[in-house]
Amino acid sequence: MIAHLDRKLLRDLKRLRGQAAAVSLVMACGLAMLIMARSLISSLEGTRAEYYQTNHFAEVFASLKRAPNHLADRIRALPGVATVQADLAVPVTLDLPGLDEPASGIVRSLPDFGEPELNRLFLRRGRWLSPGSRGEVLVGEAFAKANALNPGDTLTMLLNGRRQTFHLAGIVLSPEYIFESRPGAALPDNRTYGIFWMPYKEVATAWDLYGAFNHLAITLAPGAGERPVIAGVDRLLRPYGGLGAFGRKDHPSHIRVTDEIRVLTILSIGFPIVFLSVAAFMTNAVLTRLLSLQREQIAILKAFGFTNRQIVVHYLKFAFVMVLAGLGLGLLGGVALGQNLVVMYELFFKFPDLRFRLDGPAVAIALGVGLGTVTLGVLDAVRRAARLPPAEAMRPEPPANFRPSLIERTGIARLLSHSFRIAIRNLERRPAQALFTVAGLALATALLILPNSFKAGISEVLDFQWDVVQRQDVNLGLVEPSSARLAHELARLPGVTSLEPSRSAAVRVHFQGRSRQIGLRSLLPGGRHSRAVDRAGREISPPPHGVILSSKLADVLGAKIGDTLVLEALEGRRPFANVPLTALAEDFTGIAAYMDLHAINRFLGEGDVITGASLTLDLSRRAEFLAALKEIPRVSTVAIKETMRQAFRETTAQSMGVIQSIYLTFAVIVAFGVIYNNARISLAERARELATLRVVGMTQHEVGAVLVTELVILALLAVPLGLLMGTGLTTFIIGSVNTETIRLPLVFTTYTYAFAVVVVLIASTLSAFVVLRKLKHLDLIAALKAPE
Repeated sequence: MIAHLDRKLLRDLKRLRGQAAAVSLVMACGLAMLIMARSLISSLEGTRAEYYQTNHFAEVFASLKRAPNHLADRIRALPGVATVQADLAVPVTLDLPGLDEPASGIVRSLPDFGEPELNRLFLRRGRWLSPGSRGEVLVGEAFAKANALNPGDTLTMLLNGRRQTFHLAGIVLSPEYIFESRPGAALPDNRTYGIFWMPYKEVATAWDLYGAFNHLAITLAPGAGERPVIAGVDRLLRPYGGLGAFGRKDHPSHIRVTDEIRVLTILSIGFPIVFLSVAAFMTNAVLTRLLSLQREQIAILKAFGFTNRQIVVHYLKFAFVMVLAGLGLGLLGGVALGQNLVVMYELFFKFPDLRFRLDGPAVAIALGVGLGTVTLGVLDAVRRAARLPPAEAMRPEPPANFRPSLIERTGIARLLSHSFRIAIRNLERRPAQALFTVAGLALATALLILPNSFKAGISEVLDFQWDVVQRQDVNLGLVEPSSARLAHELARLPGVTSLEPSRSAAVRVHFQGRSRQIGLRSLLPGGRHSRAVDRAGREISPPPHGVILSSKLADVLGAKIGDTLVLEALEGRRPFANVPLTALAEDFTGIAAYMDLHAINRFLGEGDVITGASLTLDLSRRAEFLAALKEIPRVSTVAIKETMRQAFRETTAQSMGVIQSIYLTFAVIVAFGVIYNNARISLAERARELATLRVVGMTQHEVGAVLVTELVILALLAVPLGLLMGTGLTTFIIGSVNTETIRLPLVFTTYTYAFAVVVVLIASTLSAFVVLRKLKHLDLIAALKAPE
């Protein structure tokens, strides 16, 4: 008996293949994103965990001015410390052929003999440094790729003011630099900033640091707490210019990978829920229509001995077939998209072997979620149909209440066509079906808002960050804090049209038990270069006795304007100060605090000191300026605005653009699927009624107008609701995925909403065209044959 039901199932699927295919395609979109996102999370987490374990990534880190090597033994004796690795990290400037601006970076020391205990390197190409060698260097892969460097090439470096030439021995990766960026920068600039490794003796000799260290990496003993170890390390390093130890969770590279995983986690939940909700509405519509048309068949099945349970399972199988088809397509799509996104991740996440790993549990979750969604969508309708007594089911479904519609009762129906009145009457008499259709169309419309809002947000970041907030052309960083008199020397460089000195310091901000280790940046009252801007785009003038926080940092700390914060300096004499929070600045990369330049120097107990400068240039003399800059040894970093903007386009903006394109494609597919499915169901449900209208004298044009009018009315009701829902969904998603390192502003443009409306309009037009073609070939005699 079961075989007979299965043959009937195949016949039903063949007859309703268009609607079934639309449901499966919509479901495939949701399941593909679920499988893609969960598998990418598994790939990133698994690869990172293996990399950390294999290459002995440290758990606590600290930078300092200078300490004798024997201090490492005292740190090793702290309770909870398992391994201590003391090394050197010094700034370097490079003069690369073909690169106008000077490149910069960090040189890290390696043991003269043997490999390091912690943060071991992975050799990608070339060879290791020869024991006891001089004049050789290893370079990070991100910098090497950006500058087309290969083993055997030569590099000209400025080490502590002395120009030297080195041979590139090998290209390497480090677990410390999965994401390479300048210290304090949220965005990479791999063409002008890199990481390098040399033997300890060579680095120490160049910087007069022999017998000393200025960087620590530590692993913890099993069961040891991170906070007591950090407190002990800070206590021992304080006399030696310690800049504040921090744990792995606060490591810049680790944070960037963690943020990406967090974004994927949000997207693996939010989008699939909406897509699968749409699929549930569509499945309910298809099954409800099928059950309505097969009342008599259900009665006959029960008369021949099929139980209610067998009939329920039979119709659930219809829904499950669509789920399995959607899962198959979703699995293929999720794997294909995931593999492409892994290639994109390789642009800025440097792992030895990052591969797409299909997450088996994600596939099981996708199957379970898909089956659960359609079961919830159709179970009640299937059970009600199966419970009908055979005698009642053999009779045609009772007609709806054919009372005049609301429009007809108001008297304005006389002004409307017969087709319009019939359409209104049908919608009013089936309010539940109309409500479900409007809900599905609204969700489909809502999905079209987010992708274009993403796109608009990316454009806003490009304009806001580098035209509104940072109006200078170049930022310079100094090797050491210097007298403000150096600014006059920099201002005399060729092509400089204006210069503003800057001061930055490493600080820890405390508020009500929460804290963050950040960079404190200077602002100048009336400054024309770097500015702090509030949410409304108004410039914030730095107060003489207060601090400005980025809005994200204030959210993290739970602070608001007027609260008193505690600033703890992590350099010099490490003073503390209670300062009021005077304003919140809007920014989209990183988190920071801002103070008046002179206020920073007063807080640190220093004189008129600067750590850098911002400049605007006569662009016709740009090459002359950059050439002169390469001859100034006290400049350690150079950040050119246009280079940073281009780096953002090539990495972060590109990755967001790829994700935006995927979601936009899926959203368009869903919109077309929902509208087409609704139009086909409307035609199939009302074939007998429409055939009757033709027989009684209405033209094909008038009959077609009934269906088109229903579709238009439903779309007019759904689109405004969908735009409202899309605004709310976009606000929630973008707010959830914004992190401390990179954020997108919430931007809704006319284009964003117009695009959603146009897609729904085109989908409605094409669906109407398909339905009208079907109506043209409607077999009137077959449609009018109905069992008594």
